[in-house]
Amino acid sequence: MTSAPDPAASAHVYPTRPVRIIEPFGAGGGPDLLARALAPKLSSLWGQPVTVENLPGAGATAAPALVAKSPADGHTLLISTSAQAYGAALLKDLPYDPLNDFTPIIPLTRQGYVLVTGRATGVTTVGGLIAAARAGELRFGSTGIGTGTHVGVEKFNQAAAIKALHLPPSPNDSNADTIANAIAGRFTYYLVPISLALSHIRDGTLVALGVSTARRSTLLPEVPTIAEAGVAGFDFPIWYGMWVSAGTPAGVVDKLAYDIGRVLAGPDLREWIAKHGGEPMSMTQPEFERFVESESEGAARLMKAASVKPSSPTV
Repeated sequence: MTSAPDPAASAHVYPTRPVRIIEPFGAGGGPDLLARALAPKLSSLWGQPVTVENLPGAGATAAPALVAKSPADGHTLLISTSAQAYGAALLKDLPYDPLNDFTPIIPLTRQGYVLVTGRATGVTTVGGLIAAARAGELRFGSTGIGTGTHVGVEKFNQAAAIKALHLPPSPNDSNADTIANAIAGRFTYYLVPISLALSHIRDGTLVALGVSTARRSTLLPEVPTIAEAGVAGFDFPIWYGMWVSAGTPAGVVDKLAYDIGRVLAGPDLREWIAKHGGEPMSMTQPEFERFVESESEGAARLMKAASVKPSSPTV
């Protein structure tokens, strides 16, 4: 009879070979940049190469699918956003279960989105956007069904008592493609991570209407929060986290959470996160696991109230 592997023994020897961090949104996005800041420090700590691999496409589901099917030994990690939690409530026909096929390891950071519109729309304030939506049906963009950029706008629409048509991207569109569509006026508004919109706001091709968090962003201190702009109580950050395939030994999960937490707590990483408009998130691994479940349940309630039914990620 073969005995079950000892989690503590597994952790003692982890990692035994190179570690891959799989990223679902493409080069240059927030998760990609953070993964590339973490990788060399983890490599130094573990004495093994740590690489970052971008695997966008299929509505940002190709990367989770790969990690879900990888060996449950902690050598293939998923870095993603709150979309990983929302997908359980909003996506169907997936080749994996967003909750049960993964073990959450650790939250990495949270930061704000900014509500933007293209310069050609003539909208300059949150109030102006709400008035335009009430005067006629508008369209809003996102980086995909079930992503934070989708869920956040649905929450904004409910809070502002407006309706609009969701225009999701084509299956292989990148963040840059969605921003280009906003600038071109293919839809009226879009909730985008602040770091991705900054250059376009500064050159005037995008107009910043409000930031999604309860406090103003250090990256856009002149832009009011959406709550300040009239949608009382609105607070919707984007958060990043790290996952591993379900069944990974508990000792390895604990070691990953501890080691990644040590790296995140270093002054240079804390400074890097702050420079990119982020804030640290401090949770134990079990707390993060409960948080992911809570975020999924919250998204399901929000979408039910908005009469949004689960859809294929490539729609």
